[in-house]
Formats: sequence, structure tokens, C-alpha cells
Amino acid sequence: MRDHETVPYSLPQLPDDERIARAQDFRDKIVERRSCRYFSDAQVPREIIEAAIVAAGSAPNGANHQPWHFAVVSSPDKKRAIREAAEAEEAEFYAGKASEEWLAALAPLGTDPEKPFLESAPWLIVVFAQRKGGIAEDGKTQNYYVNESVGIACGMLIATLHEAGLATLTHTPSPMGFLREICGRPDHEKPLMIVVAGLPAEGATVPAKALEKKPLEQIATWL
Repeated sequence: MRDHETVPYSLPQLPDDERIARAQDFRDKIVERRSCRYFSDAQVPREIIEAAIVAAGSAPNGANHQPWHFAVVSSPDKKRAIREAAEAEEAEFYAGKASEEWLAALAPLGTDPEKPFLESAPWLIVVFAQRKGGIAEDGKTQNYYVNESVGIACGMLIATLHEAGLATLTHTPSPMGFLREICGRPDHEKPLMIVVAGLPAEGATVPAKALEKKPLEQIATWL
């Protein structure tokens, strides 16, 4: 028995062959996504970023509290501040905080403490997880399944940006508290990642290692 207000569930009625075709078409597009570390400074319309954030904001989430905030940074001064702070953290990471095993795993990807993309890309989307707030964002109401909810939203954000023809990169310096200060966000929000978005620089490359993907048989079990 339902004791809450409802509205009809809406979904296009499609034959199975069209459902399969749509799924496979999206698969073929999204598997071409690659993380980009070489960005052009060419401008990208704000409307694309807005559309991607609205799509991300429709993600499933705990108790419909929508525990996320997207701080969109395009100011050269703020991008520079983010780069300087991130590179300071990364320098410590590569100089001793990271284990030898971790560094060995990163070696084929060619990463290092230098993060020029944080300045060259036109947009940095700093994703915050709201531990409290609810829909009203009162800073007090408990939120639920926060990391899971925000993680799903980030996936939808990146998928939408890819569909729009933009290159993306997720960057997660640790610790990330400096992002809260630079973006002017409250203490109950936890910075989760930076999604870098823009167009690839001329001659941009991708590590060959990044093309290695586990096959379906390895990532799925049918019971």
C-alpha cells in the first residue's frame, strides 16, 4: 500500500531489437573514451558544461537527497591556484608518500607531479560530496550513501561530456582540502575529484597501457 505521492513511471516503449541497437550504439561510443592529459586552451561553450551537470544531477542517490555540488572553475587565477596546490601535494606523493608498488603501477601511464592541464583546460569541474544538507542544503540533515551517489553522478557527468565531444580527465590529488577553500565551499562538503574538460591539444597522445581493458568474460558473471 502506497502512502506517498506518486507520478506515473515514464519510459519509451521500444521493441527489443531497437533496445539492443541503442545499447550497442552507446557502448561503441563510450568505449572510445580515454582520459586526456594534454588539453587545448580553446574555449568550450558553457552550455555544454551546464547540460552535463544537469544530467549528472539526475543520477540515482540515497533518499533523493542529491548529495553533490559541482563547482565549475574557469577563472585563470583560480585554475592557477588549484594547479599550484595540487602540484604541491603531488610532489610529496611522488617523493615518498606513494609506495613503490603504487608508483610501479603508475609508470606505464607516464604520470608525474606536473599537472599543466589544470591551467590549460577551459573548465575544471570540482565535485564535492555533501555529507549533510538534504535537498534544502541546510548543512544539518544527514545524507545517505554519499560516496556511492556522487560516484554515479560523476560517471553520468563524464559520459555526457564525452557524448558532447569533449576530452575529460579525473584528477584526485590527496589530500584535497585546498579545493574547499579555493572554491568557497562549506566544511560539511568533501572534495571528491576534479573533472577536467575541454578539447585535446594538437598532437595529444594516450598511454598504450590505457587501451588494455578487461574483457566481458572477466568483468561479468552470469548466475
